[in-house]
This record gives sequence, structure tokens and C-alpha cells, in this order.
Amino acid sequence: MATTFSERLHGWRFVLFNAVLASGHMAVLFNAGAYIALMPHVAGDLGGVKPSFGTWAQTDFMIALALGFPLSRWLSGKYGACAVWVAAFVAYASASYLCAISDTLWLFLPARILLGLVGGLTLPVGQSLLLEEYPDHLKLLGLGVWGLISMMPFTISFSVGGIIADEFGWRSLFYLNIPVALIVAAIAGALLAGREFERSYIRFDAVGFVLLAVVLGGIQTILNQGNDFDWLDSAFLRVVLALVIVALILFVVWELGERHPVLDIRLFSHGNFVIGALASTVGFLLIQGILSLFIVQLQVLLGYSSFLASMVFLPMILLAVPVTLAMHVMTLEWDARWLVCLNFLGFAGVWYWLGLFDDAASFDQVFWPMLLLGFCLGSFFVPLTRLTVHGLSGRQERRAAEETGLLRIVAGAFGITLQGVLFFRRTPFHQLHLADNFGGRRFASLNLLQEFSLRLKSAGVAPEAINHEFGLFIKKQAAILAMNDAFLLAGYLFAGLAGLIWLAPPAYPSAHPGRRKEIEDIQAEQLMEEP
Repeated sequence: MATTFSERLHGWRFVLFNAVLASGHMAVLFNAGAYIALMPHVAGDLGGVKPSFGTWAQTDFMIALALGFPLSRWLSGKYGACAVWVAAFVAYASASYLCAISDTLWLFLPARILLGLVGGLTLPVGQSLLLEEYPDHLKLLGLGVWGLISMMPFTISFSVGGIIADEFGWRSLFYLNIPVALIVAAIAGALLAGREFERSYIRFDAVGFVLLAVVLGGIQTILNQGNDFDWLDSAFLRVVLALVIVALILFVVWELGERHPVLDIRLFSHGNFVIGALASTVGFLLIQGILSLFIVQLQVLLGYSSFLASMVFLPMILLAVPVTLAMHVMTLEWDARWLVCLNFLGFAGVWYWLGLFDDAASFDQVFWPMLLLGFCLGSFFVPLTRLTVHGLSGRQERRAAEETGLLRIVAGAFGITLQGVLFFRRTPFHQLHLADNFGGRRFASLNLLQEFSLRLKSAGVAPEAINHEFGLFIKKQAAILAMNDAFLLAGYLFAGLAGLIWLAPPAYPSAHPGRRKEIEDIQAEQLMEEP
């Protein structure tokens, strides 16, 4: 029987235990968010690779983070949550060191994948330690702390990452990880030494895990390299696609016959899970992809410093955290479909508002939509979790929460790449459109380029300089319009998801006190799994 929190930890140990769990969770989530602000710096320093190559390290990191979830469940049952937590953070420090000393993408990328895998181990383990050791009357306090931490990748981690990039260099982020991870491992090991656990003898689904890794890694590789290597005109990507198709078929067949599958496909026979998981993954794909695209293009396209670009996202924290806490109460009283629908309509409105962005120098133009975006983020995860697990109970409910978190992280990785593809495709379209309009090719009577050029020539400007500056101007405005397309498309898709939600059965909370407590525990788990 596991020793309880109240029996082992008292007084200052209570505070220290909270600080260790929070610091470890924060370190992993902070790294996930802060790296996005560093991507232009990393790409330039790793042999001067393209910015699109720099995103590989973030997307593959997130795929590995998701794969850490099922692996964590098995390792915790075999060796205990405490042992896995300590070992994972020692490995996290080692992977961070490899990232910090990397001079080429080909060392940095495997190191980031390792960092994501061991980071994925810590997230479910951290939640397990909290839920098992915390007394019932203090779980709401724990939820408040974890709610604040879970908003980090979208708020202050961008800002702190920008400061690190501008003032200390991007490698400092990974050097900072090393002492933090080792301290967390040492203190946690000392506090929980000798902690008993109930050993699980369930066989790990190694075949399913390998097939899942091949499917997710293969799809991400195709998305990462498609733009740069001409998609299926590349022989390598054709081979990867064939491998993914074969692995996916084998994975589905294998998992349906597996007693303890790494991914429980049978859950997709439940209507609420299908709709909730679909809405959650598509929604997070859009959120993660757009925010990553936005912070990078603010630097590359509009010339913002990393710090100034990251400060655009800081207003989100003002509403995100209090709304997250309020959602835990509201989902116990309201039909979750109403909360999810209103949330998606809010996202649709915010994305449409940002899609009207047209002033490259107007920093304050995005403050208010970002403030509202924080409200939407705070009300995104909890109602969707409630809707997704409605109608399930016991082990199925917890597996549904875990698998939704895994799928959402994978969708976030896909979203980062897909938004880059959209931006890459739409920029030349708008560039040609603007050139046609300004050059008189669309309307012969409207030749603004000629009129503008004549005025500059009369002022003594060389024709070559005129053409160069005007070309840069058109390219910049075309890129802004392409970014606006991403916002507008996301707005339309969120409006469609708001309608999709009503295909799910009503998700009213149960009035039974024990059942309400189960719901609160599941929401706590899901909140702590957010990347």
C-alpha cells in the first residue's frame, strides 16, 4: 500500500514537494514554448539552415513528447513513479547538454527528440504523484498551480524565451535546463526515497509502440520536408509514405487484437469520444500552428526582436488562468456542449479579428485580440475533456483522457508544419496578385507602379533602387496577407467545429458526489498533460 502524503510529508516538506513537482512540470512545458521564440536564432546558428529546417526540432520534439505518454504508463507500473521521475530528469539534463553543444542540425535534432521523449515521461508521472499524494481537501489548490503552469507555453515562456535569445543566446535555454533538471531529480529522489508502489505486471505493447512511432514520425517527416523537397516528387518521401501506409494498417489490426494496447482504438466506437477528440485535435492543431507561425513571422517578416515578438502573447495570461479555474466549476453544473460551442465561436471571432491585421508597425493592434485569445485558451481544455469522456467510466475514462492528450500533442506538431505550408503557398499567390494590380496588368488605367516610379525618378532615385524597394514592399505585404489567410481559415474552421459539437449527446454532469469527484480528478489529469 502506497504511503500517503499526509503520513510522509509535513510542514516545509509539503511546500518543497509542491515546488519540485511544479518546477519539473514547468521546465518541460517552458522548453516546449520558449523554443518557438528561438527558432530563427537556432536555424541561423546551426550551419545557417533554412527557418523551415529549424521547425523540425520543434515538431519532432512534440511527436516524441506524445510517444512518452504510453511509455510512461508502463515504466511507472514496473519501476514506480518516483524512480521514473528521477531517471527521466537525469536524462533530460543529458539531452539538454547535447542540444546546447550542437553545432549542426544533425546532432541538435536527435537531441531534441530525446529531450521530448524523456519530457513526455515526466508529464503523466508528475500528475500521478500529485493525484496519489495530495489530500482531497487540497486538490483544488493543486489545480490552481497546475492551471497556471499549463498556460506557460502560450504566455510567459514566449516572453522569457525572447529575452534569452536576445540577451544571452539560444544555447542558454538548454544550459539552464541542466541544473534545474538535476535539482528536481535530486530533491524528488530524497523526498520520496523508499516510497512503496503497487507493481504492475502488464506486458508492454512494444509492437504497437514501434508501429505508432513509425506512423507519427513518418507523417511528420513528410510534412517537415514536403515544401523543401517537392513532396512526392522526392523518392525518399515516396518511400516514407509507403512505409506509413503499411505501418498504419498493421497498427490498426494489431491494436484491435491486443489486450493492453498502446492506443485503445476501441474508444472510437463511442460517439462523444470521437467528436470530442476530433474537435480537440483539430482545434489544437490550429491554435499551436498559428501561434508558432505568428511569433516566427513577427521576427522574420516584420523585423521584431525575439523579445518584442514574444511580448505580443503576454496579454493572454491575464485571462487564461482565472478562466481555467472557473471552467472546472462550470463544467460540473453546465452541459459541456454549450461551453465548448461558445469557446469555439470565441476562437472564430478572435482569428477573424487577427485576420484583419494590416499594419506592420502597429504593435497595439494585436493587444486586444490577444487578451481575448487568453480567455478562449483558458476555456478550451476543460469543457472539451468533460465532453470527450462523457459516457465512459473507470479505466476507459482515464484512457480516453490520456489518448486525447496524446492526439492533441501530435496535432500541435502537425499544425506547426501545416501552417508553414499554407504560408509558403499563399505568399506567391498574393505577390503575383499585388504585382498585377500595382503594375497595371489587371486594370490598364491603374498603373500605380509607373506613377510611383516616375515621381521617384524625378527626385533622383536610381531605377534599380526603385525596382528593388518596390519588390521588397510587395513581398512583405504579400506575406502579411498570407498570414491573414491562415487566421481567416482558422476562424472558419472553428465556426464549423462549433456546429459539429452539437452532434454529440448532451454532456450533463452527474449529481452523484462520488461521480463528481471522478470528473474533477479526470479534469485534473487532463490539465496537467497539456504541452
